[in-house]
Amino acid sequence: MAFIRSKTEERTGIQIRALPDVHTDLQCDFVMVYGFDPTTPDRIKLYKDKGYVIHFMSGISWGNYTDYLDGIYDGKNHWDEAQTDRYGNRIMHSERSPYMVPTVSFADYIANRLRIVVDAGVEAIHVEEPEFWDRAGYSPAFKREYEMYYREPWKPQHESADAKYKCAKLKAYLFTRTIDRVASSIKEYSMNKYGKAVRFYVPTHSLINYTQWKIISPEGKLSDIPAVDGCIAQVWTGTSREQNWFNGERKERTFETSYLEYGVMQELVKGTGRKMWFLHDPIEDNKIFDWNDYRKNYMATVTASLLHPGVDCFEIAPWPNRVFNEKYPKGAPDAELIPDDYTTILYNVFNTLGTFESEPSQGLRIGILTGDSELCQRAYPDCCFSAPPEEKTGTVLLEEQSLFDEFTEKLFKGKDETGEILLKYMQSNGFPGFFSLALPLLKYGLPVRPVLSDNARRYPGYLDDYDVLVMSYEFMKPEYPDINTCIAEWVRRGGTLFVVDSCKDEFNKVNSWWTGRYDSPTEHLFEMLGLSFDECSAQKCGKGFVTFIKKNPCVYSYSKENADELRAAFKATVESAGYEIEYKNYLLTKRGTKIAAAVMDESLNEDPLVLEGCYADMFATDFAICTKKVVKPGEKTLLTDLSLITDDNAIIGTSVRILEMDVSDSGVKLKVNGAGDFNAYIRLKLAKEPKKAFIDGKECSLTFDKVSSTALLNFESVLGERLITIE
Repeated sequence: MAFIRSKTEERTGIQIRALPDVHTDLQCDFVMVYGFDPTTPDRIKLYKDKGYVIHFMSGISWGNYTDYLDGIYDGKNHWDEAQTDRYGNRIMHSERSPYMVPTVSFADYIANRLRIVVDAGVEAIHVEEPEFWDRAGYSPAFKREYEMYYREPWKPQHESADAKYKCAKLKAYLFTRTIDRVASSIKEYSMNKYGKAVRFYVPTHSLINYTQWKIISPEGKLSDIPAVDGCIAQVWTGTSREQNWFNGERKERTFETSYLEYGVMQELVKGTGRKMWFLHDPIEDNKIFDWNDYRKNYMATVTASLLHPGVDCFEIAPWPNRVFNEKYPKGAPDAELIPDDYTTILYNVFNTLGTFESEPSQGLRIGILTGDSELCQRAYPDCCFSAPPEEKTGTVLLEEQSLFDEFTEKLFKGKDETGEILLKYMQSNGFPGFFSLALPLLKYGLPVRPVLSDNARRYPGYLDDYDVLVMSYEFMKPEYPDINTCIAEWVRRGGTLFVVDSCKDEFNKVNSWWTGRYDSPTEHLFEMLGLSFDECSAQKCGKGFVTFIKKNPCVYSYSKENADELRAAFKATVESAGYEIEYKNYLLTKRGTKIAAAVMDESLNEDPLVLEGCYADMFATDFAICTKKVVKPGEKTLLTDLSLITDDNAIIGTSVRILEMDVSDSGVKLKVNGAGDFNAYIRLKLAKEPKKAFIDGKECSLTFDKVSSTALLNFESVLGERLITIE
C-alpha cells in the first residue's frame, strides 16, 4: 500500500524555521530544520523526537553570517566579499545579509558552522541557492579571484562581451569550488567523528529561471562534484509566473514555464543515482496575491511536476507556517486565512504525492538543448536602460519603464524578421530564444523536455533517451567541442536534429575554442555532421535526419503565424524520420493508477479533454467519484483510475497520514496521524459495504458509493495518533 510507508523513504518533506504547531506538523517523511541560530540544536531535537528524519538547510550565498562579515569569527573584516555592482553598491538579500563572493575563507567558515548540526545528529545537509548576480563582479574579493583564476588583471564585465562571458564563467566556478570544499569537509568530519556518511544536497532554482532572473549558478556543474548527493528543484509559482513571449504576447504562463523548469531540473541527476525532490509551494514569496491566485498556480505547478515521471520525491511546502497561519493578500483590508476547502485539498495532495513511483517517459521523446553557458549570455553592457542607482528616482524609474514599453511595442509592430531586436532584449530582460522554440511545440501538446547539452560529454549515451532534439546556439554556446561531436554521433545513430540559428549572435565572438577557425560553434557542428553549412529541410545524416533553419529563433515568438511556420517545419522533419506526431491542446501522463493532465489555452483549439471511466478526483476535497471527467482549457486534473486498483481493500485517498491498515472479517482498522483543526477525508475501496465507522470510539460520517465500491470517511482532524474502526 503506497500510502503506508516508512518515513525513512524520504518521499515528502518540508523546510521550516518555526517550531511545529497544530497546523504545520504535516506528518511528511523528513523535516529540513532551517537556519543557524542559538535554537538550532533544540529545534533539531524537537523534530527528531516527533519521529521525522532530520535534515538541515541554510543558504550558501547569503544568510545570518554577520559574525564572519564583521570579523568576530577570525578577526578579519570580510565585507569586501559582498557581491557588488559597477556603481559600488552591495547586493543585499536583507539588511545585514549581502550576497557573498564565495571565497575559500568563506567556504571554510560555512563548513565549520555546519559541524554544529552534524553534532546534533542530522541525516543530511542542504545548502541552498548558490547565486551570483549577473550585475555583480566589481568587489575587491571578486577582482582578486579573477586575477588568480585567469592570471591576468581584472576586466570590468560591462566593457566587452568577452569580459562578460569570462566573469560569468568565473562566478559559476567559485560556487562549484565552494560547494565541493564544504561538502567534502563536512562529510570527512562526520565520518571521522561518528563513522557516519552525512548526505549533502543543493536546493537550487532551475537553469531556466536563473537565466530569466540574471543569476549565475553552477547548475549542471553540480554533477561534477562527487560529494553532492542530489538536489531540490526549487520551482514554484514565484519562479514560474515569470512572463515570457508567445504568439506576440508577453504574459504569465505558469503551467508551461514550470513544466519546462521541472524538466531541466531532473537532468541534474538523471542516470547518476542521486536524489531529486521537486518542490511545490501552496503560496509564494510575493504576498500581494489572493488565495484564488495561489491555488490556481499551485495546481498548475503540481500537475506540471507530475508530468515528468522520472521523479517521485517532493518538497511539499517550504515554510508551511506562512501557508496555514498567515493572511493574504498581505496588508489588505480583506486579507484572510487559508480557505477551509483549500486546506483540505493541500493535505490530500501532500499525502498523495508520497505514493508516486518513477517511470520511463511515454511517447515520442523530444528534447530541447539547454546549457550552463546560457547563464553567461546576459545583458551587454548591463541592461537596455541603465542608470546609476543613486539617479534612479521614482520619476526616472517611470521614464525607464516608459522607454521599455515603447521598445517592446516597436519590437512587435515592426515585425523584426531577423530577430535581432528581440535578441538584444533576450540578453537583457528575458529568455525568448529558448521559449520561442519550446512554447510553439509544448502549447500544441508535445512533451518537450529541456536537455542539458553539457551532460552529453559527461555520460555516455545520455542523448539516447531522446528521439528528436531541438537546438540553437543563439542563446547558449557549447563549452567544449566534444559536445558537438556527441550530437553528431547521436544523429548518425538515428537521432533527428532540428536546428534554428542565425549564427549572428554577438557572443559568437568571445574568445573560446571555436574562435579563429569558425565564425560560430554551429558551423563546427555541421562540420562534425559532415553536412553543408547552409539552410536545409530534412536531410539524411547516417541513420538520422537534420533540418537547419538559418533564422534567429526569436522570430517564432512574434505571432501565431510564425509559430505555425515553426510547427510545420518541425512536423515535416519528424515525419521524414518516420515518426508520427499529432498536435493537440493537452498533455497527459499515466503513472501507475494515476492520470495527470493539463489542457492548455493559446493552443490548437478550445476543446475540452474528456476522460471516461471510473475515477477518484485527487484534487477534490472528498476525492469525488466521477465516470466522466471534463477538463477545459486552462484546467488541470489528477485522477486515480479505479479500474486499475486490483486489491479488494485499498486506500484511494487520504487527508491524514495512515500508519497502519488491518483488514479482518469484522471490518477495517486504521491507525492515522495528521495535522489538526481541518476537515479531513479518507476514501477506501472495500470488498464489503460498511455499516458504521468510529474514530477513537466516536461515530463519524460514513457514506458508500456502490459504483466504485468505495467508502468515504469524513471527520475533523486533530493533531496526534488516532484509531479508526469500520464495521
